[in-house]
This record gives sequence, C-alpha cells and structure tokens, in this order.
Amino acid sequence: MLRWPCVTEGPTDEPEEWLIFRTGPSEMGVHPTRSATGEVWGADGQHQLTFMCDDLHSTMAELAGRGARFEGEPRDLGFGLGVALTVPGAGTVLLHEPTHPVAVDL
Repeated sequence: MLRWPCVTEGPTDEPEEWLIFRTGPSEMGVHPTRSATGEVWGADGQHQLTFMCDDLHSTMAELAGRGARFEGEPRDLGFGLGVALTVPGAGTVLLHEPTHPVAVDL
C-alpha cells in the first residue's frame, strides 16, 4: 500500500508480513511527560512511532491514491499538523508535518 522500500518477509513461518524499513534520515525525540509545574502530559515510559513529511495534504493524497486509509481529518497537534494512518494488521501510526525545528539535517 505505501510502496516504500522495505523487507516484507516475516522472521517466522507465519503468513503475516512484517514491514521492515531502513531508517534514515530519521529523528528521535525524547519528550517530557510532565511540565515543570507538575502538569501531566503523558504516561511515563510511553513511546510512539511517527512518519514525518514535508506536506501532509499532498502526502495524504498520494497515499490515498495507493489505497491508504486515515482515521479522521488532519488536526493541529501543537507541534505540527497530523493524522492517524491506518497500517493493516498493525493499528495506526501518526503521519505529521512538523512545525518545530527538525534535526534530520544536523
């Protein structure tokens, strides 16, 4: 569906396919789970995989043309515009266009 280069053979004899992507350029963000005043923003120990793009609307249109499905409409997340991309058999992954400085070119 995504047509991104990946390995699709599972590590076992199971019929499900694994999507194994080469990473890079990529970023890793370590975000606080609470503010300095104690306001809770998220659970400790949580993590999230996201796909970052330069133009969310054009990326959504391209992926939709390949059969991708999205949950809801794009929304302002505070750090960028994002939408949940449905990955068959794996749930959803955030697809977002960041408005924050990115580290990918460092």
